[in-house]
Amino acid sequence: MFPLTAPHRPAPPLRPSRPRVTRFPQVGRQSTRPPHRVPTDRTLARDLALPLGAAGAALLVTALMLTGGTAHASAALALFALLTVSVALRARPALVPFAALVSWMFYDGFVLHQRSELAFHAPDRTSLLVLLLAGVVGAGCAAAVRAVRRFRLPG
Repeated sequence: MFPLTAPHRPAPPLRPSRPRVTRFPQVGRQSTRPPHRVPTDRTLARDLALPLGAAGAALLVTALMLTGGTAHASAALALFALLTVSVALRARPALVPFAALVSWMFYDGFVLHQRSELAFHAPDRTSLLVLLLAGVVGAGCAAAVRAVRRFRLPG
């Protein structure tokens, strides 16, 4: 008879087991920047500042026309500048020029020309410049307040 042989190679000899090395996380230099926080000024007022500013300008023009305040153009311009500053404080910075432009359209069309006509003469350009500067001042004040809130030192 034939001797029985194994059809496969023999198993390798047993090796002694080695303990596994645990790798610890590397500790690096800590960041000096504060952790990122979600701004708290993301409110509905920031998104609705331009439409609310237009509605405020329409109400201001209506009040000025009813009280006869359109005869005093410089006082009306000061009121429109205050309205533009208040809208710019809440609006997104990219919308501030549009808010100033909407205020200027209401001022120029209903206070200076009183027949809803827009012109671009010297008083019109001056009032546009005043309202744009009011918007820039409002946006700058809002940015300064946000920067102070963001980088306030703990203490």
